[in-house]
Amino acid sequence: MKNRFLSHRRARQLAPLLAIGAAAMLSGCDMVVLDPAGDVARQQSHLILWSTALMLLIIIPVMALTALFAWKYRAANKDAEYAPDWDHSTGLELVIWAAPLMIVISLGALTWVSTHLLDPYRPLGRLAPGKPLAANDRPLEVQVVSLDWKWLFIYPGQGIATVNELVLPTDRQVRFRMTSSSVMNTFWVPSMAGMIYTMPGMETKLHAVLNKPGRYEGRSANYSGAGFSGMTFWTYAVDDTGFSRWVSQTRAAQARLNDATYLKLEQPSENVQPMRFGGVNADLFRRITQMCVKPGIPCMSDVMSHDMAEPGSHAPVNDRPPVDAPKGALRKDTNEKGSAPHLTAPRGQADGSSERGAQNNRNMTRLQPVRLPGATVTAQG
Repeated sequence: MKNRFLSHRRARQLAPLLAIGAAAMLSGCDMVVLDPAGDVARQQSHLILWSTALMLLIIIPVMALTALFAWKYRAANKDAEYAPDWDHSTGLELVIWAAPLMIVISLGALTWVSTHLLDPYRPLGRLAPGKPLAANDRPLEVQVVSLDWKWLFIYPGQGIATVNELVLPTDRQVRFRMTSSSVMNTFWVPSMAGMIYTMPGMETKLHAVLNKPGRYEGRSANYSGAGFSGMTFWTYAVDDTGFSRWVSQTRAAQARLNDATYLKLEQPSENVQPMRFGGVNADLFRRITQMCVKPGIPCMSDVMSHDMAEPGSHAPVNDRPPVDAPKGALRKDTNEKGSAPHLTAPRGQADGSSERGAQNNRNMTRLQPVRLPGATVTAQG
């Protein structure tokens, strides 16, 4: 009895301390995903809340009934009905199957609508609830390049660029064009919109808006190497006057982002401080995406044009083979299939074809080297 009294007393003493600790821990939590500053992210938060509510319609009753059944049909309850031969109830089956089916249908419809409405490639239909886009709205274009381990932001309309610093005007649609210099990364500003991947040699897009002035954290959400933990940046949402002032200040920077500067910048570095460039080459982002910033490296579009050019035509990289050169298999007509020698095809019956279970049956093609003129024929192993 004495020990029980001491335990209750100790619990009463610790309760205020636990409450203070819990309050201190929760005070540091920023519900940025559920209380964002941009309309796109807010619609995504509503999607999370609706999906959670629909799923709780099943989870909460199941948990409550589990506790109820465990209590009602416990071994000590002699008043509970005992029906060992019960095996079916049409009404119960209808409830068990109809309720989840309706929730799955609702989640499917919600997902289908939100997937099209919140498509990151789709231009925005509004800036905020009750704020439709004007007919002459021109989005601010920002070109994003994920480097090792930092973020490069190019403003082509303003002719400036920054590293690890993103400044956007409030209540204005922003069109992000994104790529990567080396490995896959994820561009994510939780207060503005969801995560979008950046990939080398490819371009992804995102349309978003920030409605509240402030400073918001951006990061990469895809592990990309040793400096990943420091691959963060601040996003500043300012009014139009503040954005114009910032653009003027950035244009006054002495540094210029040309090919040589970019090639130095893309070298791996960690915990990079914000940088500003007062000028930038107009087609730099295109060549980053095409992976041809380095001198002497052809752009991917030129290589593809060369590969698709007709024989004998002049392609951007070099001339194709002459017209009388052998055609590749993909360029042959149907009646020409099989007319050219197959250097790696097996000659005659394959090894092991007459021996059941032979190991040679696992590989029915063998490499037969080209026989040079005057060379002796050797046996094929």
